[in-house]
Amino acid sequence: MSRFIDSINQPDDLKRLNPHELEQLAAEIRAELLHTVLQTGGHLASNLGVVELTLALHTVFASPADKIVWDVGHQCYVHKLLTGRRDRFATIRQYGGLSGFPAREESEHDAFGAGHASTSVSAALGMATARDLAGGKHHVVAVIGDGAMSGGLAFEGVNNAGHLATRFILVLNDNGMSISRNVGALAKHLSRLRTEPLYTQAKAGVEYLLVKLPLGRRVLQFLKRFKQSFKGLVMPTMLWEELGFTYLGPIDGHDISALREAFERAKLVQRPVLVHVYTTKGKGYDPAEEDAVSFHGVAPNGHKKSTAPSYSTVFGDTLVKVAERDPRLVAISAAMPDGTGLNRFARQFPRRFFDVGIAEEHAVTFAAGLATQGFRPVVALYSTFLQRAYDQVVHDVCLQNLPVIFAIDRAGLVGDDGRTHHGVFDISFLRHVPGLVLMSPKDENELQHMLWTAVQLGRPVALRYPRGSGAGVPLDDELIELPLGQAEVLRQGEDLAIVAYGPLVQTALAAAATLAEAGVQATVVNARFAKPLDEPLIARLARRLPLLVTLEENALQGGVGSALLEVLEEHRPLAARVRRIGLPDVFVEHGSPEILRRKCDLAVQGVLETIAREIPRLQRVPAVSEVRR
Repeated sequence: MSRFIDSINQPDDLKRLNPHELEQLAAEIRAELLHTVLQTGGHLASNLGVVELTLALHTVFASPADKIVWDVGHQCYVHKLLTGRRDRFATIRQYGGLSGFPAREESEHDAFGAGHASTSVSAALGMATARDLAGGKHHVVAVIGDGAMSGGLAFEGVNNAGHLATRFILVLNDNGMSISRNVGALAKHLSRLRTEPLYTQAKAGVEYLLVKLPLGRRVLQFLKRFKQSFKGLVMPTMLWEELGFTYLGPIDGHDISALREAFERAKLVQRPVLVHVYTTKGKGYDPAEEDAVSFHGVAPNGHKKSTAPSYSTVFGDTLVKVAERDPRLVAISAAMPDGTGLNRFARQFPRRFFDVGIAEEHAVTFAAGLATQGFRPVVALYSTFLQRAYDQVVHDVCLQNLPVIFAIDRAGLVGDDGRTHHGVFDISFLRHVPGLVLMSPKDENELQHMLWTAVQLGRPVALRYPRGSGAGVPLDDELIELPLGQAEVLRQGEDLAIVAYGPLVQTALAAAATLAEAGVQATVVNARFAKPLDEPLIARLARRLPLLVTLEENALQGGVGSALLEVLEEHRPLAARVRRIGLPDVFVEHGSPEILRRKCDLAVQGVLETIAREIPRLQRVPAVSEVRR
């Protein structure tokens, strides 16, 4: 049986389908999403929710001449299926395959690369302005979700769009608000009237005639006031129109015909337009509709789960334990309580938990305000999202030496989400900030002690830990405070030292054990702190040993290895050679963390090969029976 999806190679192919055939295509696309994403893993619910919206966009607009900018980009799978990438769709988020986000180098239809929220309005407005400067006629469309609209950058873009008043279409995909049928029908009717050319001309004519009549100006002013009051009662338009946008909607985001009609009308408006559509996340798949949070991102089918708790879970459980002892402790999330392990804290301490939405900058300054009043705020963010609040970390927290704790989740290589989500820069962009303590645990047991230590320090602290399961070590019942800036020597050796930071300590220990079989004895150091680094220990090692190797899952520039070199420069003359192992000066692609670590020489075999090049008597690299993380 032939399927419509088999005949769609480019967006132009959609234009020959009638409304009934487009509905059938939507069903086929949902089946394709379920078949593929449940096997490969990826963002499921968000893509199921935008099938009709994506079809309507590509039937009304002419990509790539018209520019469609997806906010965040995790809902772009349907867009990829319709833009010549269906034959590679099974490779999505796999090493060497399609990215799970828009990528400009992947297709001319990906107008703007994304992975972080709230960027679409500013980017699309820039494109629209460039079009105007170049004398172009094409359309520019930004598609943003109601969650991403909570980000400050989105509001900055909206404010500037209204000021510039350029021709530009903003599609608000609202899957978090209930809209009654009556209000929607009335809004649709009034939207049609306001964008109808005859209506616009008639409105201008009436105003002209009224001005000529006795008392006409007073009548006109009364009518305008009545119109604004009436609209404020029945339509969610006032804010947008005050910002300079023409408001269209709300539209049923699963009605292709209604969406196409709204987009065609939006094309006629010579100013910024907001098209408000409402959709159901997970549409067409009952489990995802009932639990859109769990099905936002799904693991690959058959994915083996570790029996060890995740670092996020241990962090969340420890935070609850600490909060039971310390009433000053409060927790802050930027729309990620699930991902950062804060759900239990939120349930147990609802008045001490704050989800500020996708607003990392606000989260940090909000925490700073709390800290000035004697509280101990813990801001839990993914490493990649903390980048967005760099100025607030420096200016609002560290400059004032406020006791804010940054719990940096997903530090290091995160895997299939790829370049936009790898947390591989936080050591570098935080280490040079005065007064900020940087620490990372070797395992989940040390994580709980570090969190307790951070609370006791009473100063700015950044605690980084990776995505996924811990090492499977038992957890101590009692929390202990670690000595500030003191590393831990786990193994003694006379040939070299491996100074590792964070969970890569496990890799260092495995490499040292294999080296010992070849007669090479390595000292293994759990650095614990990237700042302050244990300078006395580093200096002693450099005097005693000929080779120091640093190991970190961060960019080499500005990382722990750079910190060690700075220590040696201060303690000259020291003859020890230094070999740094970390991430190269590239944006690392997507793929499983295991594959990426092997590629970047961060797995055991890569560490051994690096050391072998530095030790002449090591004739060959010992074989590693099992590569450990």
